[in-house]
Amino acid sequence: MRRICLSLLIGAISLFAVTQTQAQLAAGCVDGKNPVTGEDCVNTITTALPFLRIVPDARSGAMGDVGIAISPDANAMHFNASKLAFSKKDIGISATYTPWLRALGINDVYLAYLGAYKHIGPISAQQTVSVSMRFFSLGSISITDINNTPLGTDRPREFEIAAAYSRALVPDRFSAGLTLKYAYSRLAAGQFINGQEIRPASAIAADLSFTGIFPIESMEKGSNVTLGGAISNIGSKVSYLESANKDYIPTNLGIGTAFTGQIDEYNKFTIALDINKLLVPTPPEGDPLGTVNDADQNGVPDYKELSSISAIFSSFGDAPAGFSEELREFMWSVGAEYWYNDQFAVRTGYFYEHGTKGNRKFLTAGLGIRYSVFNLNFSYLIPTSNQRNPLDNTLRFSLLFDFDKNTGDPTPADDL
Repeated sequence: MRRICLSLLIGAISLFAVTQTQAQLAAGCVDGKNPVTGEDCVNTITTALPFLRIVPDARSGAMGDVGIAISPDANAMHFNASKLAFSKKDIGISATYTPWLRALGINDVYLAYLGAYKHIGPISAQQTVSVSMRFFSLGSISITDINNTPLGTDRPREFEIAAAYSRALVPDRFSAGLTLKYAYSRLAAGQFINGQEIRPASAIAADLSFTGIFPIESMEKGSNVTLGGAISNIGSKVSYLESANKDYIPTNLGIGTAFTGQIDEYNKFTIALDINKLLVPTPPEGDPLGTVNDADQNGVPDYKELSSISAIFSSFGDAPAGFSEELREFMWSVGAEYWYNDQFAVRTGYFYEHGTKGNRKFLTAGLGIRYSVFNLNFSYLIPTSNQRNPLDNTLRFSLLFDFDKNTGDPTPADDL
């Protein structure tokens, strides 16, 4: 029987997975605590298609992955498509390249992202259509048989295509957006596990988003507080095998706020905060793989038998250790951005995830340069925990173009 050398594959998708220690599995958990050590039990929420939650934008990547309420650009669809209705440019286009696992010396694993939006009618109508494409290449993996005899190589890959419509419901104040998307994942098609053929997985999903802008009259024009929210990846469950045991895709609730202060004609800054939570069931206590909690003995763990919609509502109260564990499932991002003369930006941020829920903790920093219709953003990530990050010490960049209506000339600098 064939098997696949998946070391690269496992490393590439480890963004949302943490290995649970054998001691914890053996001892089990009681109210979220290891009865032997007294430590909090690791109980990470894992999903299929985790690449859908990878932040593709170097600007946000430099600000601790915030993006829900910061000013709009062509990468906004990943976070909150509704804010595109307030874009000051008629057309925006972006391209981002993110090396993956570069710290391990791997050169053929990367994320590429393209985004674009266009206003419908005059910009003052505040309604836009937008599209994006995400492509995740997992490089090349070796395929061997049970005797480790090479059988060739394969190139697993994943992609997402999305389209969105956004419009202001209250001019200059409140907008809403709807995104529809299709995601495809081909990790090891044509191979077999326990006699079952591995096949590509695909899903159809939707995002719902909103944005509210509240000007601060006591400060310089352009100063405001923005609130945003989005429920993303509301969609079908998927499986890579011919089986009823399907996995949830990473449905996520994100809420964000940003304060932008215009100091004077040349200087302004933004401080932003995002809070995210996966709307996916938490694995049962002491049974992270769901092999024990199967009341009807149909081979499908009980927590995986909920519909996608039911799982969204149950995810707020299903943590085995109760409310304290639910609080651990929130991910926090804080970021800051300073612009000089709308031409040069300096950014920094911090991302925090609880140690029992993934343990991703990292500092970020980056720069932005704007010249005419051209924007270039850079970001760099520095881990602050012992949990390795696929973007450890990696430089990534985004290229953006913004065009005025009809002429292709740049508009006066907006509040980006």
